[in-house]
Amino acid sequence: LDLPRVVKAGETYEASVLLSALQAGKGKLTLAENGKTIFEKDVEFEPGKNRFSLPLYLREPGYYEYAATVSVPKGEDGRAENNVAIGDLFLRGEGKVLVVTDARSDARDWEPLVKAMKESERIVQVRMAYEFPRDALSLLPYDLIVFANAPADSFDPVQMQALRDSVYNHGTGFLMLGGPNSYGPGGFHRSAIEEALPVEMDVKQKKVLPKGALAIVLHTCEFAEGNTWAKRMAKEAMRVLGAQDEIGLIAYTFGNGNNNGYRWIFPLTPAAEYERLVQLINKAEPGDMPDFNTPMQMGLAGLQKSDAAAKHLIVISDGDPSPPTPALVQQFVDAKISVSMIAINPHGGQDISIMQSIAQTTGGRYYFPQNPNELPGIFIKEAKTLKRSMLQNKVFTPEVEFPSPVLKGIDGLPALRGYVLTTIKPRAATLLRVPATKEEPGESDPLLATWRFGLGTSAAWMSDLGPSWAQDWLEWDKFRAFVRQLVTEISRVEQKTDLRLRAFPAGSSGVISVEDFAGAERFLEIGARVSGPRGESVSVPLRQIGPRRYQGQFPLWGKGRYQVIAAAASAGAETRPEQAVGGFAVPYSPEYLRFRSDPILLKQIAERTGGRVLKAGDLDLYHPARTSRESSRPVADLFLILLACLIPLDVGVRRIQFDWTVIRDFLFRRKTATSGETMGALLQRKQQVQTTLQTERAERPAPVILPPRPAQPPTPQSAPAKPVDPTSPADPQSTTERLLARKRKRQDDGK
Repeated sequence: LDLPRVVKAGETYEASVLLSALQAGKGKLTLAENGKTIFEKDVEFEPGKNRFSLPLYLREPGYYEYAATVSVPKGEDGRAENNVAIGDLFLRGEGKVLVVTDARSDARDWEPLVKAMKESERIVQVRMAYEFPRDALSLLPYDLIVFANAPADSFDPVQMQALRDSVYNHGTGFLMLGGPNSYGPGGFHRSAIEEALPVEMDVKQKKVLPKGALAIVLHTCEFAEGNTWAKRMAKEAMRVLGAQDEIGLIAYTFGNGNNNGYRWIFPLTPAAEYERLVQLINKAEPGDMPDFNTPMQMGLAGLQKSDAAAKHLIVISDGDPSPPTPALVQQFVDAKISVSMIAINPHGGQDISIMQSIAQTTGGRYYFPQNPNELPGIFIKEAKTLKRSMLQNKVFTPEVEFPSPVLKGIDGLPALRGYVLTTIKPRAATLLRVPATKEEPGESDPLLATWRFGLGTSAAWMSDLGPSWAQDWLEWDKFRAFVRQLVTEISRVEQKTDLRLRAFPAGSSGVISVEDFAGAERFLEIGARVSGPRGESVSVPLRQIGPRRYQGQFPLWGKGRYQVIAAAASAGAETRPEQAVGGFAVPYSPEYLRFRSDPILLKQIAERTGGRVLKAGDLDLYHPARTSRESSRPVADLFLILLACLIPLDVGVRRIQFDWTVIRDFLFRRKTATSGETMGALLQRKQQVQTTLQTERAERPAPVILPPRPAQPPTPQSAPAKPVDPTSPADPQSTTERLLARKRKRQDDGK
């Protein structure tokens, strides 16, 4: 589908459809604009490429998505997936304001705001939540989006993500008004909307805040992926709750537990432990419970132990279990615990009436959804019943905390009659606040807060702008000035740019092309950011391919919508940064563009894996003729490792003397009495030495003691006789002396 690149309102253009065919045929060519058929034509086509022209007429500025489809008779086309092409046009005009509300809300909640904006010369459109676009490109015509008391269960996650991307990537302004269906009470906790707002839904600054307790009884859902849906519903309900609120999950798990198979997957636990509880929910396998009495009794006991101000029980079932006793139902009524029943694929009118009766008696709700897609919204709605404590119905006069152009020339603010509790984010600015009370000095709540989110600005007004809480403001003479300055401050400001961006798919790649139409030639550095399916994004540098032309490519990662934002900067300081936005849609996988198989690729796969390319008539699929396969591997590395291990062994053998007898005894583990024999030999040797010494002493002659001789006169001719010591032994040398003498002799002989 080839669309004109430059268009103006009120003029007629042509769209070209390029149709590729393998053979001649005929069919019906249809062109749809924003989902509505605007042109149909019977066409005939020839083999090859065929071009058809279709008229376009753009009535007013806005975003237009076109889908060209060719329909052929049944049996004449092998693939219907590639019979559609999608393109879009964005005709710039004066910025609009989109007010989103809910069919169940009171029109008085948003009519005064719409009137004030129209009196300020703004183009305002009002849409219900179910009409809200599902992609960010469709929100380009709007400079500001306002949520007026529209609850989260009126949107699906895709719509919320589209708004978040529009603010962050395209600079669209966003304003949320307070009310019973906004912020935390509206179920926007842990959502893409909360991410874009300057406030959090968890109330952290309050010391004492009534909390709620929610118990859920899960019964296996008897339809396709029933348990998967049941787990998703439990997680959606928990996501809405505040951090201080409690949640518990009961399921029948085929005989496990102490209550005939019923057990708490997890007891009442603060929802702040969201990540841990999600893992427990994912592991749960709820079964087909036989009765309502046991799980409802468990839920009642758990809720009665909780100190929560609001308590609620949700039961999801197909109606098969036997009903609870009337006494148990009365206990829920006496304890002021409501019970909501959700019937999933029930098996009879009697079962439906039982569940409906339980809900009506206890003050809960009864649901009978026909589509599983309705279930997450039901659980969000039920979980919101615990968030009513965040609604503050009291009269107060706002105080200015931070000066802003929003409050320029405005003083003497009137009183308000209520607001929703929130917590300001760290980088956000609080413009107006709720005064602190004597009971909670120093703790003031935000009333009006703004911050910058990506390229856009978002604001949070915690009260409403209707007669419920802001009746005095509606009668205030400066109400219109306040609305005009608030809308001006947060709305997107259209900046003139000389860049023209075009993005389109080419096979399995996306192409981004930017042209510079500035008066003077310049060299730009351009980078693009692409956001696509599954929340993935990629940065793409653009290179100059010609005078004033820049281009870049990136691989596509699936079918869906791709949003492109290009930012350009020049080396010259006098040139301001510029941005251009665009995008495209991939309706089907690029492989559907191939009409025939790729024999070259198939042959390469067969050759590299040792297989073969089969033909239509081949029947021998599992026993093909195989050829032997050989592979060689060098062994030099193994020999080097072996040599490195042998070197220390060789050194050890050469330097160390081994006692092979000891080694042999150790290896063969011979039992010897070495230690005992050694000790005996030493004792025997000692005995022999002692015997030898005693023998030597016995053989020695006893010393002779002579009687004293009479004294004789000394004879001068002879020397006097030397006296004999009776104690000296006959042998002048002892055993030690003899050993020392032998040692000296050996030393002398050695010389």
